[in-house]
Amino acid sequence: MPWSTAFDEPIARRGVGRLGTLQQAADYIMSLPEDVQQQTRWQIATENLINAAEIGGGWLMFARIAMMRALNGEK
Repeated sequence: MPWSTAFDEPIARRGVGRLGTLQQAADYIMSLPEDVQQQTRWQIATENLINAAEIGGGWLMFARIAMMRALNGEK
């Protein structure tokens, strides 16, 4: 799947807009400080985004869930 692939439903971020595509989610993670990117929840989100882009299928849903969990501070 291309990185421009949209999630079934955009991911809302508290008061700062939405993440609608794999690329937007990846860009958001890359904008975080390095120590935050290394946290387990963000590593899981990154892995799921990569799998969604490379494999497609159900990984798109898993990537969305992983991003929502990371944004909400869940491990």
